[in-house]
Amino acid sequence: MAKKFDVVVIGAGPGGYIAAIRAAQLGMSVACIDAWATADGKPAPGGTCTNVGCIPSKALLQSSEHYHQVNSSFADHGIKVKGVDLDLDKLLGRKDTVVTQNNQGILYLFKKNKVTFFHGTGSFVAQVDGGWSLKVSGNAEEDLIAKHVIIATGSSPRALPKLPFDEERVLSNDGALRIPEVPAKLGVIGAGAIGLEMASVWSRLGAQVTVLEALPDFLAVVDQQVAKEAQKALAKQGLTIHTGVKTGEIKVGKKGVTVPYTDSAGAEQTLKVDRLIVSIGRVPNVEGLGVETVGLKTDERGFIVVDDDCKTNLPNVWAVGDVVRGPMLAHKAEAEGVAVAEIIAGQHGNVNYDLIPSVIYTSPEVAWVGKTEQQLKSEGRKYNAGTFPFMANGRARALGDTTGFVKILADAGTDEVLGVHIVGPTASELIAEAVAIMEFRGASEDIARICHAHPTLSEAMKEAALAVSNRTLNF
Repeated sequence: MAKKFDVVVIGAGPGGYIAAIRAAQLGMSVACIDAWATADGKPAPGGTCTNVGCIPSKALLQSSEHYHQVNSSFADHGIKVKGVDLDLDKLLGRKDTVVTQNNQGILYLFKKNKVTFFHGTGSFVAQVDGGWSLKVSGNAEEDLIAKHVIIATGSSPRALPKLPFDEERVLSNDGALRIPEVPAKLGVIGAGAIGLEMASVWSRLGAQVTVLEALPDFLAVVDQQVAKEAQKALAKQGLTIHTGVKTGEIKVGKKGVTVPYTDSAGAEQTLKVDRLIVSIGRVPNVEGLGVETVGLKTDERGFIVVDDDCKTNLPNVWAVGDVVRGPMLAHKAEAEGVAVAEIIAGQHGNVNYDLIPSVIYTSPEVAWVGKTEQQLKSEGRKYNAGTFPFMANGRARALGDTTGFVKILADAGTDEVLGVHIVGPTASELIAEAVAIMEFRGASEDIARICHAHPTLSEAMKEAALAVSNRTLNF
């Protein structure tokens, strides 16, 4: 006999598991289906983010940053270190431990919130009285009936045409996280967040890294003043970045990969590397869901079509996260998951898509929210800009990390903050203040008058706000 639930969530990534927990908190009977497994077959909820994305990449970035600092900057602090050795197996093992801890944390949260977890693949069977008939395929098959279904199946890396991922020589984000030895030469196609973060990890550990980007501008979606500063800093660290390139037919051999490409000047070039990371975007996971069976509508790119409330064309069927429109960000998926659960419960769930922060966890970090300067110019909107460099920040000097700046854009008439852009230390943490201010439609004057602790990196935010009206105190 089929087991009945108020809500069944397909997928236990950030959007799915958060949606399940919130729905359970609101008094509904909830199940969550997820097929991700560890090497020994145990459940590994958390989706791409926990297993091969956000969490493991940050663990590697932190470890590689420590290794880089020992070799490059400890001496500046009067710390002399000799005979530094890299234990890559230990480094990768720590990353795996962090992932496992997060997997187990999600299973604990399911138990705590009385969410029933099914380890397997979920798919639609048919619309029935009382909702939707679903099938769980896996070690233990189950039949479920759900009044509401939330699809949170996430996305997968996009491969280049005629160049499938073998995770040995041609790597997706998954393979890039578990290279068994530091390659002498590493190529990266795609200078987005994933490509740059993986490039940074392996560059710090000793690889000679070359990044090829098809777009003519580096980090085209980022405020260009910030993008130029980030590119300069990454080049100084040893990354070779070529923009405006067009790759040819890539050849994979037993010992390496050959990448022919045309550079931005039109000259033919050849890049030979030991391994190649391909990071050119992601595609939504809809295969196996039974989309055609129940008539679930998808667009020309394969994304599930939803309205502003994440409702699909089918009654009581919702979709959140990477499988729908919008930025492919874990926190966007979480926000949608909460909103949908609250809407199902009769509340007023909402996501402000204009104020979803973005972060690139390189060193320096890059973070932004709201409009860029180039967007405001193209819109013809009058604005004032204020910047403050970390080189003039006392805490940054003490840390020994003064790269970058904070930039605030505010409406010329009302002073409402329209965009905040940061390149520098802990930008990922500093951007939260900007999001909070902008959610309440605050002004740069509001930030300028808030008392910030001293000495902190957050004072750079206050000073940038002061700079909007040309009254910085420390620069």
